[in-house]
Amino acid sequence: MYDLVVVGAGPYGLSVAAHAARAGLDVKIFGRPMASWLDHMPPGMFLKSEPWASNLSDPDAAHTLAAYAGTRGVPARHGVPVPVRFFAAYGLWFAGRAAPPVDERDVVSVRPGPGGFVVTTGDGEPVVTRTVVLAIGVMPFIDVPDALRGLPRELASHSSHHADLTCFEGRDVTVVGAGQAALETAALLAEQGTSVRVVARSAALSWNTVPPPLRRPVHARARGPHTGLGCGWKNWLYAEAPGAFRRLPAATRARVFTSALGPAGAWWLRERFEGAVRVRLGEHIASATPAGGRVRLVLGGRGGAVSTVETDHVVAATGFTPTLDRLGLLAPEVRDGLATVGGSGGPEASRCFESSYPGLFLAGLLSAPSFGPSMRFVYGATYTAEHLVRGVRRRLGTPGGSPGLVGQRAAAEKLPVRGRPAGATP
Repeated sequence: MYDLVVVGAGPYGLSVAAHAARAGLDVKIFGRPMASWLDHMPPGMFLKSEPWASNLSDPDAAHTLAAYAGTRGVPARHGVPVPVRFFAAYGLWFAGRAAPPVDERDVVSVRPGPGGFVVTTGDGEPVVTRTVVLAIGVMPFIDVPDALRGLPRELASHSSHHADLTCFEGRDVTVVGAGQAALETAALLAEQGTSVRVVARSAALSWNTVPPPLRRPVHARARGPHTGLGCGWKNWLYAEAPGAFRRLPAATRARVFTSALGPAGAWWLRERFEGAVRVRLGEHIASATPAGGRVRLVLGGRGGAVSTVETDHVVAATGFTPTLDRLGLLAPEVRDGLATVGGSGGPEASRCFESSYPGLFLAGLLSAPSFGPSMRFVYGATYTAEHLVRGVRRRLGTPGGSPGLVGQRAAAEKLPVRGRPAGATP
């Protein structure tokens, strides 16, 4: 029997496994490393987060993105976006050096068992463990507008379904959404010669501003401290104090989770997007029907206005929502009894990321309703790995754990800690 099984081998799963192994736990990790980044994002995409905010977490803070970049002979500089494929390669490098060996089989079910849980793999092998971490990423939680759900895949898809956009060369594509995934997908399509339009409910597109230098005068840092989620005190709360966020009332957390850090494009994308992509703002898809191998969209607008668009394909870049009803791999007797955060439908987690079912822990997007927006980004992996592994040890009756590593990680890389860039004058 294992002490811990980690389901998922993305940034959160790998980070938790690295900390668990160092803590002396008998840990098993399942999943194809960095699969979401390799299989669900096309070449040419970049991370929105800064390089120093995109580290996976190991107890020694040694296997950082900057360390990997050094092995490749390239710098990881503030203000320079990181290619998604480079980040995926970094994750594989981390997996091979900082984490236990990864079993790349899929997990199809997690159910109660003697002394803990039985985790069943896709080929039918049962694996018995005392505790489980669900670090399953975003793919189970895809959001698609109701109007598109009845269309076949050749006519409508989610942005995460595409690791290659060349199938749309020379065609007409409509992208739905106003966030980074929508805007970057549209820009990539336009750059390869696709006729593309963006349809969004919002009245205007939002764009992130160019990040200021890490070293700034005291008054500038006081007005807007650097954080792993951008500048500003509200972002500081989300990025550096997820434990404090968790102590907010459930209704507040549910509201903030759905509204904070809303749809916006990266500053470096704006020039590529504007003038290259047609935009229809203040409109939503009222209906979508097949029409001679294409899709006929009826768009509802402000004041009850209605218009029609015909397109070859619709890409919904409409995000992900971590609700319990989409946790198909979790046995109903566990899933149906889990406590949720307000009316969000997302699972509640303790201060150590344990769900209301003893021994079942949550990481990544699944923990965002409890701990806030940082859990939607790689930046939250360090806080998660540290606190979650402590929780596992307590559950197993081996209290203790390594001290907090946020400051150690920052010292190793001269990164901002709690809003203050290292090396800056206090």
